[in-house]
Amino acid sequence: MRIGYARTSTSNQKYSLENQIDKLTNNGCEKIFSEEISSVSAKRPAFDSAIEFARDGDTLVVTTLSRFARSISDLWKHVEELDAKGVSFQILDMNLDTSTPTGKLMLTLLGGVYQFEREILLERQKIGIEKAQREGKFKGRVPTAKRKSDEIKTLIAEGLKPHQIAAQLNIGVASVYRYR
Repeated sequence: MRIGYARTSTSNQKYSLENQIDKLTNNGCEKIFSEEISSVSAKRPAFDSAIEFARDGDTLVVTTLSRFARSISDLWKHVEELDAKGVSFQILDMNLDTSTPTGKLMLTLLGGVYQFEREILLERQKIGIEKAQREGKFKGRVPTAKRKSDEIKTLIAEGLKPHQIAAQLNIGVASVYRYR
């Protein structure tokens, strides 16, 4: 059985999700798991379900490598999990299939390039943020709890516990201790 997995980072990318599902369907996927969730999220329920659903002899199919893995270690973790179940892995835009030794070699090479490209992008992003900060155009996230320090002190004086204050002000308990 060919099992597809499609993902977009935000709900604003509806076309992208529909496009992925169309490609997976056109490539013979009988069952498709999809979700709208950031890849940096700790959990991807549909992804986990797709891997769990796959059985010996199946192929898990994605449209691009970025839909499958966040990093080279993440890539290998999931590929090894599929291998242990006897499931091959296919990436449509690379015409790559791990059911062959050549496919596994190509995945190793392209996974390394993908990781390198991602690290370069993050490095450029960091440089851009630093430049914007020097020019006064980027100040970062506004510290929410610091702005609420007077409210924290008032609620402590009223006898509320730190966890109650944190819940009421929508801040972390550590912030209550920090600004009391």
